[in-house]
Amino acid sequence: MAQLAFHAKRIIQLALPVLVAQVTQTMMGFIDTMMAGRVSAKDMAAVAIGTSLWLPAILFVNGLLLTFTPMIAHHFGAGQSDKIRPLAYQGVYIATFGAIGVMLFLNSASFVLDHMNLDPALYVVTENYIHGILWGAPAFLIYQVLRSCSEGISYTMPAMIIGFVGLAVNIPANYIFIYGHLGLPAMGGAGCGVATSLVFWAMCLSMLIYMQWHPKFKAARLPDEFVRPQWQTILQMSKLGMPVALALFFEVSLFSIIALLLAPLGANVVASHQIALNFSSMVFMVPLSIGIAVSIRVGYYLGRNEPEQSAIVSKTGLLLGFSLAACTALLTVLLRENIALLYNKNPQVVALASGLMLMAALYQLSDSVQVISAGALRGYKDTRSAFYITLFAYWGVGMPLGYLLAYTDLIIPKLGAYGFWCGLIAGLTTAAMLYAVRLKVIQRRIRHSDVIEF
Repeated sequence: MAQLAFHAKRIIQLALPVLVAQVTQTMMGFIDTMMAGRVSAKDMAAVAIGTSLWLPAILFVNGLLLTFTPMIAHHFGAGQSDKIRPLAYQGVYIATFGAIGVMLFLNSASFVLDHMNLDPALYVVTENYIHGILWGAPAFLIYQVLRSCSEGISYTMPAMIIGFVGLAVNIPANYIFIYGHLGLPAMGGAGCGVATSLVFWAMCLSMLIYMQWHPKFKAARLPDEFVRPQWQTILQMSKLGMPVALALFFEVSLFSIIALLLAPLGANVVASHQIALNFSSMVFMVPLSIGIAVSIRVGYYLGRNEPEQSAIVSKTGLLLGFSLAACTALLTVLLRENIALLYNKNPQVVALASGLMLMAALYQLSDSVQVISAGALRGYKDTRSAFYITLFAYWGVGMPLGYLLAYTDLIIPKLGAYGFWCGLIAGLTTAAMLYAVRLKVIQRRIRHSDVIEF
């Protein structure tokens, strides 16, 4: 019990700043959705559809970078601080190349929109939103590398501080570009894209300044001791991160494809789905933050060659996350209508969104297990399993079942949006069970072999 209490305290100390940072980022999405919804359901739907295109693309590249945090934590635990800056530079190069690819994809997103049978007015707002946000891709991805450096040395406070910087920029920028102020025309939902790009650049530059100023980052300051691209290292790290990137893409694209499949049902249905998804994404930040903290601590103890402590960290994180998920699920059930009203006053939107949030409450328990287990596995440098688990759970179980329940009468009378959310619950529950089993296998293998692979 004493060890569980100690590790729970350290996980919470690491996770709280991460949680605040994640919540501030998610709050920006909440603010975007809410402020666009104040204009019209069409503008809210445009933000939802646009997000369903740019988010999977940029998070795919971000997935390549997620392994940096436990790798830096491993070097930090092993006392190898001299290896952190060269590693960080290679991360910046991967982020830069990835950002170029994301921008090229988003610049040609009209090809996808052309095949969605959208209302012409909705098409225009969505396209303008995407063209506004694509300019923030380099800043978003480079910021993730800088954040990995900070969290890898068990210093999570900067991400929280920079999160508030982003939030402080987001609100006035949205106000200016959505509603039209300071002599600029009102852009509606499309203004969210421009505002978000400005937020990403503000956060990236703020983190660079912070790292240059604070003494904790002596080993990771990028302006010091320039390191050229090391193509073999970039290739190896991309290979390690690719399964995580694909797993993240499979997960995010599941939610995005659902939004696209719901588009023909009308703006009110898409808006209701976006409300439930946006709120559940905010709640998801709690187990996600614990998963990040667990990944850091697992990597740290593996660097110290103490795999038994890594196993205890994983167990503690799972118990802590599951308990908190039970609390957030109860609050979601009790407050669902009031939450929906914060986004939109349309009675039809509120009623459907409230029903979908009941289902979102159900999957919070399994969602906590899968994200914390996945974080622990990244700490163990086991990335390949994430690819197979997410592919099977989300696209082998979740999406087919969701589509059958939403649009066909093969199982029960078609449920529309509710059918897809049933599929989400099934997919996330399957992923949770498979991740938990894989974690046990990896821990047993390391305990018996005493070999830690990179």
